[in-house]
Amino acid sequence: MTSDVRPMPDEETDVVGFQDHDHENCVETALATAEARCRDEGLRLTPVRRKVLEMLLQEHRALGAYAILDRLREEGFGSQPPVAYRALDFLVENGFVHKIERLNAFVACSHPGATHSPAFMICRLCDAVAEAQSAPAEGALDVAARAVGFEIERTVVEAEGLCPDCTEKA
Repeated sequence: MTSDVRPMPDEETDVVGFQDHDHENCVETALATAEARCRDEGLRLTPVRRKVLEMLLQEHRALGAYAILDRLREEGFGSQPPVAYRALDFLVENGFVHKIERLNAFVACSHPGATHSPAFMICRLCDAVAEAQSAPAEGALDVAARAVGFEIERTVVEAEGLCPDCTEKA
């Protein structure tokens, strides 16, 4: 995926991903939003946590913990796996980052601070990830869950396919 492609909202579908944009501005805006939220909620956005979030924002694709650790090492932040995992745990717990289960990797949240059930479209060739809103409480899954008395607390929807760039190349 090219570096000038960044998740941006699509007004009709609320899908965030695969569109051209002002990359520098989107990274700066997302970091400023995270910093403000941490300040307002008394959370500590340590230099390591901020760097991990910045890496994920810069890439706009899923990165594994060891790829993140390698980059942290290059930046002088340490070389032990707990360094990356602690930062990722904080970022996931506070909604700044999502874990992509299919890839065992992480991607910056396109809707930080919003309560939502994300659905991910994952490119099987370049690992680009677009984020959309899913509404399990309004669909067939909710109907099935209610029928058996199950209360849905969290859903993760992941669809694999080809992003627009890889589709063009294929």
